[in-house]
Amino acid sequence: LGRAFSVPLKSYTHEIVTLWYRAPEVLLGSPSYGTPVDMWSLGCIFGEMYQGWPLFHGDSEIDQIFQIFILLGTPSGNDWPNVFLLPQFKSSFPKFKMQKTQLRQIVDNDEVAYDLLKRLLICDPTIRMAARYALEHSYFAGYDPKKTVSSITNAKTNHMQYDENNNVI
Repeated sequence: LGRAFSVPLKSYTHEIVTLWYRAPEVLLGSPSYGTPVDMWSLGCIFGEMYQGWPLFHGDSEIDQIFQIFILLGTPSGNDWPNVFLLPQFKSSFPKFKMQKTQLRQIVDNDEVAYDLLKRLLICDPTIRMAARYALEHSYFAGYDPKKTVSSITNAKTNHMQYDENNNVI
């Protein structure tokens, strides 16, 4: 995961996160990044949970970025103005178009899931969905995190009680 909550952003290595979940800005050599890299990884995992296998399974950094561009489109100055400033971005990269139909199919054409996925997988980190907005997304309507945390705590307590009652070490 990215180094959380560094404000202002600091310079870091680009050798973070498993390659398949690495954000485009990291793959393209950005010397500074923040929590949007984690939201990218979340988007990759979200899509993988639907699809059953990794969205982008490159075997090198260049293969990984091309797999991202093949699905999401090669960024331009219109959709990511600062992409041309990144050290590993080349204007000679192939110009792929976004595959909206394929992206929808990843989430079984569920419009709400598609909306969340496409917002998490925005290449430009400055407009990628932040965690607080992801939690407020309609995909999670009816989900009560407090209730879930409580049930996890109860399950752990019950498990510990079982261990005590049965002399499990």
